[in-house]
Amino acid sequence: MKLTGSEILVKCLLEQDVDTVFGFPGGAVLYIYDELYKNQDKIRHILTSHEQGAAHAADGYARATGKTGVCIATSGPGATNLVTGIATAYMDSIPMVAITGNVSVNLLGRDSFQEVDIVGITMPITKHNYIVRDVKDLAGVIRDAFRIANAGRPGPVLIDIPKDVSNTACEFEGMPKAPKAPNKPINNAKLADALNLISQSKRPMIYCGGGAVISGAQDEVVELAHKIESPVACSLMGIPAFPGRDSLFTGMVGMHGTKASNMGFTNCDLLIVLGARFSDRVVGKTEKFAPYAQVLQIDIDPAEVNKNIATHHHIIGDIKEVLSVLNSRIEEKKCPEWISQIEEWKAEDIAKRPKNHMARHIIQTLDDLVDDDAIISTEVGQHQMWVAQYFKFKKGQTFLTSGGLGTMGYGFGAAMGALFGCPDRQVINVAGDGSFRMNMNEMSTLVRYGIPLKIILMDNHSLGMVRQWQTMFYDERYSHTKLMNLDFAKIAEAFGIKAFRINSEADVDSVLKEAIAYKGACLIHCQIDQDEKVLPMVPPGDSLDTLIMSETE
Repeated sequence: MKLTGSEILVKCLLEQDVDTVFGFPGGAVLYIYDELYKNQDKIRHILTSHEQGAAHAADGYARATGKTGVCIATSGPGATNLVTGIATAYMDSIPMVAITGNVSVNLLGRDSFQEVDIVGITMPITKHNYIVRDVKDLAGVIRDAFRIANAGRPGPVLIDIPKDVSNTACEFEGMPKAPKAPNKPINNAKLADALNLISQSKRPMIYCGGGAVISGAQDEVVELAHKIESPVACSLMGIPAFPGRDSLFTGMVGMHGTKASNMGFTNCDLLIVLGARFSDRVVGKTEKFAPYAQVLQIDIDPAEVNKNIATHHHIIGDIKEVLSVLNSRIEEKKCPEWISQIEEWKAEDIAKRPKNHMARHIIQTLDDLVDDDAIISTEVGQHQMWVAQYFKFKKGQTFLTSGGLGTMGYGFGAAMGALFGCPDRQVINVAGDGSFRMNMNEMSTLVRYGIPLKIILMDNHSLGMVRQWQTMFYDERYSHTKLMNLDFAKIAEAFGIKAFRINSEADVDSVLKEAIAYKGACLIHCQIDQDEKVLPMVPPGDSLDTLIMSETE
């Protein structure tokens, strides 16, 4: 049958089981939006307030559901407004297909109105991208885009569709969704090496990154840890990979990691790395990273092996598949002296905490109030680290945060996407006032669609993390980090969103309980002292064992 490019696009989205897209219309995508209108009973389009919100929503939808997120924008500024969201998804390995319109093929390269080379712009931040100049290629490109976005290490793919291509007709033949390609077979020799390393170690340490979460390997990680009695530390992205209340969990590792995690890395004799990329925020001083350890890295992406840290052994493969085989062959062991030492470091972590800490009280109270499968999103900054430190995650795919790019304004859009994908789960976005200003226009999206997002806004009237660095390393020269005081509760009410206020620790329990129980969207405006800090902290560039544990150190 003969269909236009816009009709082919919608047919192919339906082939890929797409039920929700996020976007913002414009001239170059009018034919596409007309077709979406005709198919609104099959594909739900969510109109965000800004294209960046659409990209973040597609990202959050993907993280929460495990499906591929889809976002749409028009040419020129519409397309460039997606860039930050695409880069965020790329850094955190999130499957996304971004669809942009462009000027007609005969106008490309002529500096036409709202023309931009979005393919050239996004080449470094996508797994692959396309410009479709002939409608006959469109169906194949769309199918390839979804395959690539989900193959191996996931990531975003961009499809740029000139306006005339979206309105030109050609023959189209529907196809069923192709099954996901199987992962490469696991190297048995590498498995044998890994088993030998593990059996010989006396001080093992497991390091979980985002790849362990993406592969859905939480149960396998728990089994491995308890079979070999290994403590487990996580990167920011890897936190949902291991239950926060498990006795073997030591917390986050790195610049704001716990003493138990950082000292565990420094003193272990085997570091088992599961889907982590050895970010500079984790490694610190490279030459002093895990100095006594053999490093066993398991990752689906061979490009990550020996990229930042030299490994002694590695296995390329899906983490869930590799651990399933390892767990079936591994012999149980105990490491009582090692666990005793880890417990001593854990006790010191708790002893060094400040007595009064408003942010900690809020996060721990939130942890007590929400469901076990609640989805928590964050923006970027101090509040993000406090969630990572104090919220005890219980299940996978529950923590939506920008780890690699550190995108302020990410959490709001991601939380919306998660709610559209998982309407029966609680979703809470924890924000700082600096990040919230970036995309608070999306409050209109909450009202428009009646989605019950809860926003916990920690307001310290400053760019808190930057101010902390200025306090600790720049002799208190607070250059442009003080923000104008805004009454965010009144702003929320102006959008039609219910607002609550927390002005002191005495308010926390009762207000949070009422807000979480509230059926609709709401904002909880929390006043935080601008000098509350994220501790422990490793000074930038130092080794992991040089932690600042308290403000008196």
